[in-house]
Amino acid sequence: MSAPNKSYDPVEVEALKPEEIDRAKSEALDAVAAADSLEALREVKAAHAGDRSPLALANREIGALPPHAKAEAGKRVGQARGAVNKALAARQEQLEHERDERVLVEEAVDVTLPYDRVTPGARHPLTTLSERIEDIFVAMGYEVAEGPEAETEWFNFDALNLGPDHPARSMQDTFFVEAGKQAAGEDSGVVLRTHTSPVQIRSMLDREPPLYVICPGRVFRSDELDATHTPVFNQVELLAVDEGLTMADLKGTLDHMVAELFGEGVHTRLRPNYFPFTEPSAEMDMVCYKCRGASVGDPDNPCRTCSSEGWIELGGCGMVNPRVLTACGVDPQKYSGFAFGFGIERMLMFRHNVEDMRDMVEGDVRFTRPFGMEI
Repeated sequence: MSAPNKSYDPVEVEALKPEEIDRAKSEALDAVAAADSLEALREVKAAHAGDRSPLALANREIGALPPHAKAEAGKRVGQARGAVNKALAARQEQLEHERDERVLVEEAVDVTLPYDRVTPGARHPLTTLSERIEDIFVAMGYEVAEGPEAETEWFNFDALNLGPDHPARSMQDTFFVEAGKQAAGEDSGVVLRTHTSPVQIRSMLDREPPLYVICPGRVFRSDELDATHTPVFNQVELLAVDEGLTMADLKGTLDHMVAELFGEGVHTRLRPNYFPFTEPSAEMDMVCYKCRGASVGDPDNPCRTCSSEGWIELGGCGMVNPRVLTACGVDPQKYSGFAFGFGIERMLMFRHNVEDMRDMVEGDVRFTRPFGMEI
């Protein structure tokens, strides 16, 4: 059997040569000094002090040396690794100190502020817009009328020429209210109003023509809450009953309203439609208040507000159906009337580029505060 290789020189092992150990140590110290963040320092630590680092791999080579050669090689590698670990600890302490100093400046809290300070509030924009619409029509001589939110079917449907089989009376669109005891399967006859038109009926029953009223208020429908629908929303309707009123009067009133809300030059158009409570009936559109119709047929300048159609749909309108006048005791041979209605939430979305209707009902002050305290 051969004797142990006592003449083996560890300097001849590449990874354990003094110059290799010094080079690995120097590279590690330079990388530690160059690390400008704790994240960068973690990467340096993994590269120069981890299990796969050059000094760690050199340390593994020591085990293959003869016993008398291990001490010198181990001392050399150990001193190098110790210097690297010391530099890492010092650099980490320095970077943590810099981080803490920066946090103290960036996240400083002035504890001298009054603890009971009340932040400025804001009126809900729906309230502000509703009152602005009211002011427009009050200035024209209209009266603001109100009515109950829980209505009988007669006021909500029958008086408005909505027959017993009209789909709007179904549970898909209407919330029926249980009132006292009724037979199984029998409706109470009381609903949460689906529009503010019942206020128009009550106004015609309570007042003698000529009649000019505007009816804002909450209405209720069986809709899911999403970006463009809500089961509880605000609506405003207008009713004018007088001798000799025509569609021309309706058109002029609509033009004045949109000009007051969106600026001079904005006007409306009427498209034929059908509603049981008006005859003739129309959908009312207003010219796009952003592009004023200039984006139509111009692919180089599209308009996101109107989708380059030039017009924005607002709501329904028309001349009051003679049957509705008769139901309220108004002589259709002597008087005529016009009416229109639209959702205030939809108008708010147009005026202020609100994209999600849920923002209006969730009560987050970050939504209402930018609108301020307009009075």
